[in-house]
Amino acid sequence: MKIDRDAPIGVFDSGVGGLTVAREIMRNLPSEKIVYFGDTARVPYGSKSRETIIRYSRQIIRFLQEQQVKAIVIACNTASAFALDAVRDELEIPVLGVIEPGALVAARETRNKRVGVIGTIGTVGSGIHEDFLRKLDPEITVFGKACPLFVPLVEEGWLHDPITFEVARRYLRELQEREIDTLILGCTHYPLIRSTIREVMGEGVRLVNPAYESALELKRLLTEEDLLSTGKEQEEFPYRFYVSDLADKFKSFANSILPYDVEMTQKIDIENY
Repeated sequence: MKIDRDAPIGVFDSGVGGLTVAREIMRNLPSEKIVYFGDTARVPYGSKSRETIIRYSRQIIRFLQEQQVKAIVIACNTASAFALDAVRDELEIPVLGVIEPGALVAARETRNKRVGVIGTIGTVGSGIHEDFLRKLDPEITVFGKACPLFVPLVEEGWLHDPITFEVARRYLRELQEREIDTLILGCTHYPLIRSTIREVMGEGVRLVNPAYESALELKRLLTEEDLLSTGKEQEEFPYRFYVSDLADKFKSFANSILPYDVEMTQKIDIENY
């Protein structure tokens, strides 16, 4: 199957968190077009079962294929943990998750072989970071900590709020006691409170942002597959946004974090796919 290199990249997430991945793709691959889908009707994914996440992911991928995307980024740690392996073999286009790129950097960066992972209950409970990191380096010890309150705090816009700082201090104390030297921000919302996490953990701990690392990995993958955009087909709206609910709320959040003014967000019925 011949893939059109000027086709858009599909990016999907359970809601708005994956916009941090879209933002890094915009910054690092400025010639690429993006079709983003946020599953705002069924968020959060972090507390749902593997079977449900795989079903949701397949529906979204069918929608993205209808948009004729050339590659798909699963910009959600929970969906990457539960669905990536299941869907990767079903598609002829490249599919990328956000877990492996971050884990590779963490394994390379850690000096004392003590790595922390923060994420949703589903992501941390899956143990996927630990499995992947131990394959890379069996000497690494991984300490996971679910931080379920971070997502609603981010979505409320409380990025630099004393309450967010206090919640972070309480969640992260356990990881400080474990003397980790590297911390993976294992949920796509978390880069938005990176400065708070940095303040709590201190300068001695390397924070790994999988959104940024995934954009770099996407660039590498598209280069390898000869699928980088030529940049010739300029469009008035290179970035298209779709959601399963609450389009206006999504749009205002997107405009607060993206380096691009989101003109329109379209609601679709994802259950039809």
